Amino acid sequence: MDIIKNLESLLARDKDNALIRYSLGNEYTRAKKFAEAIKHLGRAIELDPEYSAAWKLYGKALSGNNQFNEAIKAYEKGIIVAEKKGDLQAAREMKVFLKRLKNK
Repeated sequence: MDIIKNLESLLARDKDNALIRYSLGNEYTRAKKFAEAIKHLGRAIELDPEYSAAWKLYGKALSGNNQFNEAIKAYEKGIIVAEKKGDLQAAREMKVFLKRLKNK
């Protein structure tokens, strides 16, 4: 939780950016605090809509929070973003996660 505290303190000092939000979302996802993760990851993609790793983790957090339709939309959007950027590995991973969700 020290990492979360440090990242939260950066936010409190007006250091808001996509990387800090992504990092917070990652830590909250690891802690299975999906609602908090979703909040930060949603902000990360608002700040940088082309952040394919944030889209991938956003989909994972939404899925972890049983928001499956939203997760499907996040992965679909993330795949478009990743392919546009040439981030083919992230696109492939999101396609696998998307297929799993659609087959539930």
